[in-house]
Formats: sequence, C-alpha cells, structure tokens
Amino acid sequence: MTVIDSIILGIVEGITEFLPVSSTGHLILTSSLLGIQQTDIHKAFEVSIQLGSILAVIFIYYEKIFHSKELWKRLIIAFLPTGALGFILYKLIKSLFSPVITSIMLIIGGIIFILVELFYKEKEHHLADVEKIPYTKAFLIGVFQSLAMIPGTSRSGATIIGGLLLGLKRKTAAEFSFLLAVPTMIVATTYDTLKHINEYHFDNWIILGTGFITAFIFALITIKLFLRFISTHNFIPFGIYRIIIGILFLVLLEKGLIS
Repeated sequence: MTVIDSIILGIVEGITEFLPVSSTGHLILTSSLLGIQQTDIHKAFEVSIQLGSILAVIFIYYEKIFHSKELWKRLIIAFLPTGALGFILYKLIKSLFSPVITSIMLIIGGIIFILVELFYKEKEHHLADVEKIPYTKAFLIGVFQSLAMIPGTSRSGATIIGGLLLGLKRKTAAEFSFLLAVPTMIVATTYDTLKHINEYHFDNWIILGTGFITAFIFALITIKLFLRFISTHNFIPFGIYRIIIGILFLVLLEKGLIS
C-alpha cells in the first residue's frame, strides 16, 4: 500500500465513518478497487485510521465529552454489549471482512433504513438531549451497535436506527451515535493496533499517520454537513445509496472486475 492509497482510504474513512453507510464496508470495497489484499496488517490499518475520525468527534463535542458525567454513564452502558461481544467474537468478526458479505449487508441495511423512515414520525415528546437518554434505552442502542460488527452493517447506521426506534429525535440519535463511537472505536483501534504492533515497520507508521490525518480532516467536515442535512431531511437517501452501491459491487464481483 502506498501513501496515495492511504490518502484515498483516509478520505473514504473520514466521509463514511459517521454517515449510516458503513465506513468499514467502504474501506473493504475501496481496497478491492485499489487491488489491496485484506491481510491482517491491512485490516488493522482500516480499523486504526478510524481514530482520526474519532478525534474529529472529540474536537466538535469537547465540552460534553470532558465535562458531562451523565453523558459518560450512558456511553459506558451503551458500549458494554459491543465491548463484550467484540472481545469474545474477535476472530469470527475478522473472518467476515469480505466484499461479498459487505455488499449484502449494505443492501439489507439500506432496505431497513427505508422501512424505518417510512413509519418513523418525529414528535415533540421524542428525546432531544443525549444526556437524558434513559439507561435502558442507552443499553438497547448499544445492542443495536453490536450488530454493526458485521462489515457493511454500519455502526452509525445501526445505532441511529436503534435510536429512532427507541424514541429519539433524528439529530439526537445521530449525536449519540457520534459520541458512542468515542469509547467504542478507541477500545477497538487500540486493541487492534497493539495486537499487530510488531508487524508495523517505519513505512507502515508513515502510511498509518497519513490515513489518520486525512480521516480527521474529512470527518470534521462531514459531521457538520451531516447534522445540517438531517435537520431538514430524513435518512431515506442513505438507504437508497446503500442499496445501489451494494448491488453495484455485487455486479463487479460477479464479473470478476474486483475480488
């Protein structure tokens, strides 16, 4: 993998991490287009550059992250399902990192998003404050997040759908999804990086650093644009996009144009 590949993957990661379209799925599919094999070290790279995106969340929500105990109580409770299942099923999860599974899950997730939005109606009594989400609902959102360990599902997509079904406003569901990414991805990326630390060489660290910085910049821009978008739109466009991109990649795989 070259520095240019790292920049491309960093852009893809930064744009897709907080959109409900699966950043991991897009990284896998983009890597296939670039002809990069899904080796253990590359899988670790794909997970590690997500820290750049997480840094963007910390930058934007600095006050809440560092000064709200109530928020952290809910984030820790919501993290528990993913933390436990991720540790237990680590090897199984890594074995699922393939373009075929990713494409199928993109399509399934897209259909679910469209169906949820067709029935969801935002009401005044829906929760508007992430710091007041009941603990039981926080835990259930965490259960939804754990489904996203299957590549192509989308961590943000799963948590946003969970939030909508549990009575959160669209913006609140999105913000809680962003904030929940902080403990989730810090633990996941740290675990993956330490697991493969001996496989990294000097060139790997340069490539990783390039991807990290690129992901941070593009995530910062994307979060702000995304919040502005959902203030006046629903998530159906993302559902349609997921279905189109999933079908496209299945066609490309069937024709042998990517592997």
